[in-house]
Amino acid sequence: MTETVIKVENLKKYFPIKGGIFKKTIGNVKAVDGISFEIKKGETVGLVGESGCGKSTTGRTMLRLLEKTEGNVYFKGEDIFKLEKKELRSMRPKMQIIFQDPYSSLNPRMSVSEIVGEALLDHGFATRKDVNDKVMETILECGLAPHHIRRYPHEFSGGQRQRIGIARALILNPEFIVCDEAVSALDVSIQAQIINLLADLQAEKQFSYLFISHDLSVVKHISHKVGVMYLGSMVEFAEKRELYSKPLHPYTKALLSAVPIPDPTLTRERIILHGDIPSPANPPSGCKFHTRCPYKTKRCEEEIPEYRDVGGGHYVACHII
Repeated sequence: MTETVIKVENLKKYFPIKGGIFKKTIGNVKAVDGISFEIKKGETVGLVGESGCGKSTTGRTMLRLLEKTEGNVYFKGEDIFKLEKKELRSMRPKMQIIFQDPYSSLNPRMSVSEIVGEALLDHGFATRKDVNDKVMETILECGLAPHHIRRYPHEFSGGQRQRIGIARALILNPEFIVCDEAVSALDVSIQAQIINLLADLQAEKQFSYLFISHDLSVVKHISHKVGVMYLGSMVEFAEKRELYSKPLHPYTKALLSAVPIPDPTLTRERIILHGDIPSPANPPSGCKFHTRCPYKTKRCEEEIPEYRDVGGGHYVACHII
C-alpha cells in the first residue's frame, strides 16, 4: 500500500475584514472553506478552478506559510500546525514550494549559486566548500548550464528563472512540493519542457506534488488525481481519467467544455456560465454554485450539498448527482 504523504482534513482559511473606527472584524473572506483530500508518495494531485477560488491559499496553508483558521494538515501522520517553531524548521526541507512568478520570487542581488545553495547552508546540509558542487549538480538536473551558476536573475529568460526556482526547491531533496502556477508565466514550448522535467524528477525521486493551475490541459498531462475548487470549496475530486471522461459536477463540465481541442475537424459544445462569481466574503446560501448553475433546484438554494464518494474514489458535492 502506497504511503500517504499529505492528508488535509476540513481545512479552512479565513481572512478577517476590518471596519469602523476601531478596526473591528466585521466579516471574513472565506478563501478556503472546509476542503479534504490526500496525496500519496510519488503522486501528483492537480488543483484547478477560476482565479480567486482559493487554490494558492490552499497550497500555502498546507505548508504553514499561512496559519489555518480550522482543520488539520498531516505530513506523514504528523499535524504540522501542532509543531513548535524548532520542529517546524526541521520539517521545512521536506516540504517546498515553486512560486508562480519567477521574476519576483528570486532575489535580484543574489547569484544563482547563492539563491539555490542558501537553504543548504541555513539547514546545515552542506559546508560552504561543498555547496557549489551540490548546486552545480542540481542546476544541471534542471536544465541549466554550468556557466549559469555565477549569473544573476536579470540575465535569464522567464523559463530559465523558473528552472532556478525549481532547483531551489529540489536541492533539499523534499518529499512534497507545491507547484503554485509553476508554468503559467511561461511560453507554451517552455511549459512543456518544465512539465516534462517535473515528471522525470518525480519518476526518479518519488516526489509528491500539489500542482495548482487554471490550465486543465496542463493538469491532465501531469496529474494522477484532480480536484476542482469553486469559491473556497472542493466540488469534485477524482482520478484524472475518471474526471476528464465522466465529469459529474456542472461546474467541472463547464470548465472542461472550455478546453480547446487540437483538431479543427472536431467541435465541443460550450457550456457558458452566466453571472459573476459571488464574493467569498458573502457566499450564497446552500450550494455556492447555484447562482450560476443551469440545473439548480429549490434545494440547491437552501441546503449545502454533502461532499460524498459516489464510487471508486470519485467525490462530488452536488444535489442533482
